[in-house]
Amino acid sequence: MPLFRLSNDLIFPPAQFARPDGLLCIGGDLSPDRLLLAYQNGIFPWFSKNDPLLWWSPDPRLVLFPDNIHVSKSLKKTIRRSGFKVRINTAFEPTIQACAKLRQNNGCGTWLLDEMIDAYIMLHRLGAAHSVETWLDGTLVGGLYGIGMGKSFFGESMFSLQADASKVALVALSNYLNRFGFDLIDCQVTSDHMLSMGAEEISRPAFLDILSTSVSQIVPEDIWTSKQIQCNGLTKAMD
Repeated sequence: MPLFRLSNDLIFPPAQFARPDGLLCIGGDLSPDRLLLAYQNGIFPWFSKNDPLLWWSPDPRLVLFPDNIHVSKSLKKTIRRSGFKVRINTAFEPTIQACAKLRQNNGCGTWLLDEMIDAYIMLHRLGAAHSVETWLDGTLVGGLYGIGMGKSFFGESMFSLQADASKVALVALSNYLNRFGFDLIDCQVTSDHMLSMGAEEISRPAFLDILSTSVSQIVPEDIWTSKQIQCNGLTKAMD
């Protein structure tokens, strides 16, 4: 498959033209309009320091259907007893910064470069990017962030400073989105961690088929308003 080079025009090649490793195209920018167009078409940016801007659409795609979230016995116990509280959009910038810092402190490379962080903060200010945060005794100890579009949530990264804190955020998000009939949480590429939480691989065509209707669905206006969401007594988690 060829590797496409983006121009200044706001357009992407079809995702099905991605190479076997998922790489589709190179170049472009991280403007809000381009980022939202990418997610709408099953594409996301992923690159490291000194790399050009790279855009991907892997096949298979790892997704979590909200009503399939898996909660282990130990995690159920944590949810019941920990005192964690989960909030939406009360600390987006600290959440994305923590996602980047944790990987850096662990000696890992990160795609969360300054330009990426700035781009997602802009999307948050425009109402498109959202954080789900886990708090303990008033301190931010874990969470995740991603893009909400219609009835799809495109997960980007997560962090934990306390055992299970990011898992609690994911469980709370899954149950919250399930209440509103969301179709999926996009996990992008396969990881053992997400598989253990109930995510599964689907083909790129199946993923794109879901997106073709999901991203244009109407959701309540206040779904992403800053708030605390249910942590203890989660319906799926507590069954």
